[in-house]
Amino acid sequence: MNKKIVRISALCVLITSCAFAQQSEAISSQDELKEVVVSDSKFALAKEKSGKVITKITAQDLKNKAGQNLANILSAVAGLEINGNQSAAGKNLGYYIRGGKNNQVLILIDGIPVNDASGISFEYDLRLLPIDQVESIEIMKGAASTLYGSGAATGVISITLKKSGKKAIQGNAYVNVGTNNTATSDKTSAQSYNQGFSVNGKGNKVNYFASLSSTEIMGMSQIAPLTPTDKYEEDDFSRINYLAKVGYLVSDKLKLDFFGNYDKVSTDYDASFDNTGFNDTDLNTTMSEQFRFGFLPKYKYAKGEFNLNSSFNKIVRTYNDFDFYSNKPGFSQYESRSVNLDGFNKYEVTERFFFVAGTHYQFHDMNSVTPYGGILKEATKFNMIDPYITGVFTSDLGLNLNAGARLNIHSQYGNQLVYNLNPSFDFQTIPLKILASYSTAFVTPSLYQLYSEYGNADLTPEKNRTIEVGFETQFLDKKLKLNTVAFHREQTNFIGFYFDPVTFDSNYINIDGLSKAKGVETEISFALSANINWNSNYTFTQVDSALDRLIPKHKVNSALGFQINSRLFWGVDYQYVANRNDAFYDGNTFATKKIVLGSYQLVNTSVRYELVKNRLSIFGAVSNILNADFVENVGYNTLGRNFKLGLNFIL
Repeated sequence: MNKKIVRISALCVLITSCAFAQQSEAISSQDELKEVVVSDSKFALAKEKSGKVITKITAQDLKNKAGQNLANILSAVAGLEINGNQSAAGKNLGYYIRGGKNNQVLILIDGIPVNDASGISFEYDLRLLPIDQVESIEIMKGAASTLYGSGAATGVISITLKKSGKKAIQGNAYVNVGTNNTATSDKTSAQSYNQGFSVNGKGNKVNYFASLSSTEIMGMSQIAPLTPTDKYEEDDFSRINYLAKVGYLVSDKLKLDFFGNYDKVSTDYDASFDNTGFNDTDLNTTMSEQFRFGFLPKYKYAKGEFNLNSSFNKIVRTYNDFDFYSNKPGFSQYESRSVNLDGFNKYEVTERFFFVAGTHYQFHDMNSVTPYGGILKEATKFNMIDPYITGVFTSDLGLNLNAGARLNIHSQYGNQLVYNLNPSFDFQTIPLKILASYSTAFVTPSLYQLYSEYGNADLTPEKNRTIEVGFETQFLDKKLKLNTVAFHREQTNFIGFYFDPVTFDSNYINIDGLSKAKGVETEISFALSANINWNSNYTFTQVDSALDRLIPKHKVNSALGFQINSRLFWGVDYQYVANRNDAFYDGNTFATKKIVLGSYQLVNTSVRYELVKNRLSIFGAVSNILNADFVENVGYNTLGRNFKLGLNFIL
């Protein structure tokens, strides 16, 4: 569908008032949701009974951060760095938690693991997901392979998408426009558009949610100019997203949920930066298409609940580029398929003890066509079958314990056992909870690392173990809350790329040796009054040289929110990111050159006003108010001061 049609449709819905209400009950229950977490047991658990410090971003939090995208919001969480969130929209993103990179951070959507099985690192591309479809997010840091399997080595980002409200028919429509400047450009015309609409409802037995959104961003090159006189072409970005959910309540015990979504991202891109100045061309374009559908039945019985999370995911990535060496256009395509079946059961042995037992089946395959050869999916596939069990004990005396184990049975490399032990104690007589955990995790080699022209079928999974200790406390009648966690992580069997400069042979190998990461994450929140809230966090991360790329040693986030009256909200936030190490290929010396990127500070603000109470609202946002000129990745542009305006209608 043409993006202009989506924009005009959204405007028509706004103007004619033919939109319907969003799920307002999610907002009204935000305080209740803040006290419940799911990530550390797969079932709702009172936060004070959890042995993990889990960050929850609620629907109201997202509403207050109008104008920011998903990567911006996640990068403000303690212990989480999303590299690329301040770059051009088409720039690939890097996820860093506790010294781990993309393949060690697992992303869940509605409880289902998502990834691109054709990617080198098996990672999921968060650029495919618009923030407008997201209801809430939980971030759990630390090894979590016991519950979630491969990839959950340093953390889990669990994203819950929007769903139906309580009325028979509801919905909303929105239009946002903004600038897209670097620190050295000052265009005042609109360069960024985001628009969409949704409809949802609920009857006696059936509920539904459907949405359509699109984004177009232009006016900025991914590559930064080498000299002030360099004029690089603009790299456009566009995305369109369809999402549909249908639920059927068979009885008080049995609920059936179905979903399907189609996502498409198209963007210009530039070749990897060296320092020769020949990396920018308007001939390089890429497109990613994602097709997902699934079935999620739930059955409740007297002592527990059984869930089945099932999904099929297909991703097709296409690259049209220009090869400077052959002076010819090139075409590459990567296609992957993934099947997930995770059946798990919660059984309450007593009021204070329940266990979760399940089996997780995954199948992945891929194929590719490139100018240099291809990979056939008939030979490029594997499957995993993981039985697992977790027990959760809580007590009125304050002692809580979460412990479990998982056996990964892989069709390629054999078996892998992981486990976790997570005790915590709430003193109750004083406002203090202490917690500790010891967890192991693994990251399976990707299909590309196993079977490509550089593959090695003898690879074994990367192994991780993490120890953490911390505390949570609160004062002033729960108005002031503080938590701190210290961690130590060790990593072995790291999968790296080997190149022989004599024979020119190259392939993926397991690198011997032990890599370490350690640090501290602390968060503080203070309700200065009923209408003023202050939230801040600080992260200290120290890693060995083998892991030390694009990870800041120090990072600070701080946000202040004012609910000035029932209709007017104003927020301001601050971020400090310390020096980071980076590297690039030097086209003059034909060697990799290391570089230190300077620290930077960002100040952003936004204001939201309800023109018609609970019906029509507008917002304005200014990012990078001080127009800081900084480098997020060597050789690439970053965003300067930009403005955004938005209009949202609900009924």
